[in-house]
Amino acid sequence: MRNNKIIKKILIGLSAVGPGLFLIGYNIGTGSVTTMAKTGAEHGMSLFWALILSCIFTYILMISYGKVTLVTGHTALFNFRNEFKYGWLLSIYIIIALIIGELLALMGIMGIVSDLIQEGFKLAFDGLSIHTGWIIAFFVIALYLLISYGRYALFERALTVLVILMGVSFLIVFVMVKPDFSALVEGIVPGIPNTPGALGLIAAIAGTTCSAAVFIMRSTVVVEKGWTIKNLKSEKRDAFVSASMMLFLSGIIMAVSAGTLHVMGLKLDNTVDMIHLFEPIGGKVAAFILIIGIAGAGLSSVFPILLIAPWLVADFRGTPRNIHSMESKILIIVALVFAFGSVFMEERPPALMIFSQAFQACILPAVAIPIFFLINKSKLMEKNKANFKLNLSLIAVILFSLITSWFAISEFL
Repeated sequence: MRNNKIIKKILIGLSAVGPGLFLIGYNIGTGSVTTMAKTGAEHGMSLFWALILSCIFTYILMISYGKVTLVTGHTALFNFRNEFKYGWLLSIYIIIALIIGELLALMGIMGIVSDLIQEGFKLAFDGLSIHTGWIIAFFVIALYLLISYGRYALFERALTVLVILMGVSFLIVFVMVKPDFSALVEGIVPGIPNTPGALGLIAAIAGTTCSAAVFIMRSTVVVEKGWTIKNLKSEKRDAFVSASMMLFLSGIIMAVSAGTLHVMGLKLDNTVDMIHLFEPIGGKVAAFILIIGIAGAGLSSVFPILLIAPWLVADFRGTPRNIHSMESKILIIVALVFAFGSVFMEERPPALMIFSQAFQACILPAVAIPIFFLINKSKLMEKNKANFKLNLSLIAVILFSLITSWFAISEFL
């Protein structure tokens, strides 16, 4: 009986932070794993400061978008379209940019997940190899059936399981590896390594953590939850839990990589390499745990990615979100076709993921600047306008978004 009460309390606590868990599932995906692991391998913990800043700014934007949504009762793109003179143009730009970025990420995610599952079969069944195309096909069919016959509450529960599975897996590997904590502390001091690709990794850290899609989706999942301005405290608590968990999980991944690959002087060009490198440390058990953790991270990101196009279109129109409509099903099927992209591309999935995350950093100013004006609009927000502290924080976010966008553009050029 006592155990049942404890489990019930945990479930109630998790349900109170539903939108946060949804966004943790979206944010801590294979993009985060690849970016943090590659950063840790190449630079140790010297870019940990970029992760801390990204998570702080993520929290600020999450509470800002959540507050505007709670006050207006409308989602982000609907507010942009109706509150700005050329808001429809800004909204269309955000929709197109986010969908392109998410499709690139989807190709990378499914490529990495299928590679890892393939490696798991080889370890478990003495070299048995299954083509990655068949593995992707299995997940595509399963995801389509789940989305076709499920509702938001079901996705939230599924993501909760995947996020917990992912978190526990990385924590176990972290304990096995025992990274140097002094290096973790040193990484809090800001600095930019004078090496090729460092600026791109900073942009990728910002893009994968302080992701533009997270804040647009934030307003949508808050509406789906049915929250109003009376739930402002819950919304802030939810945002804090989400941002804190992002920092915790991403920091663990970076620390694990810094404590092993960086110490050995090795770089991470393929996620599967990470499995081979961890196997001598913790044996096959560590390898399987890592496969489960990264695959869980990837699949938890796929749910929101598949929903983003239907939700963004509904958001823009101000119409109810119906993922079971024919239009939504077509958009989801098109996205699932892109899941097979890695099978036909020469570029390795990790490189594709780093590029897609850096690309996301370029979209950040387009969501940071508009929310600053919206949350300060007296006619819209009335007594709920941003105070001095929040405004100062949002200005810092805008500056950060412009700097990381420049880093990303510099790396592309």
